[in-house]
Amino acid sequence: MENYQKASSVEKPLVPPVPGLPPDTLEMRVRDGSKIRNLLGFALGRLESESTRRIVFIGAGRATGKAVTCAEILKRRLPGLHQLTKLHFQQTEDAWVPVVPEAGLDPLTVRRHVPAVWLLLSKDPLDPNEGGYQPPGAPPGLGQPLPRTPPHTPQPKRRPRTSGHWQGGGGGARGETPRRP
Repeated sequence: MENYQKASSVEKPLVPPVPGLPPDTLEMRVRDGSKIRNLLGFALGRLESESTRRIVFIGAGRATGKAVTCAEILKRRLPGLHQLTKLHFQQTEDAWVPVVPEAGLDPLTVRRHVPAVWLLLSKDPLDPNEGGYQPPGAPPGLGQPLPRTPPHTPQPKRRPRTSGHWQGGGGGARGETPRRP
């Protein structure tokens, strides 16, 4: 691809995986360079007011983990949120043109399908039969005590080696056992 340069990159518009969301649903598009602190500050401010009942975090590619992190932190800070998670692929078309037009190379169009996550957090109950629904509270297994294991018994610390004769630090041939003085 050293003979080409990227001319443009177009993301196909996302179709919401859950149709019929109210227009007051806050949409947070998480990018790879987004700061979690900034995203959460804005989202918390809006959700703590009574005007916003739902928020959607959308992250694609390397930003999917950051979108999930934002949703999990928000659920811990505001208990009682219902969650609906949907996975899909976002289509992106990249246009590449030849660096040297006289080289006889044709322009290229590359279609990429990037994994994306769509996380809906709601103060109002959601359909529990919908795939990807999580009720408010801790996920299964979280908060339960771990099975008890026997306490770890530390090994006694050894003295650091010195170049003393009886420890084998002196000369001599390999394989020779050290002599005690």
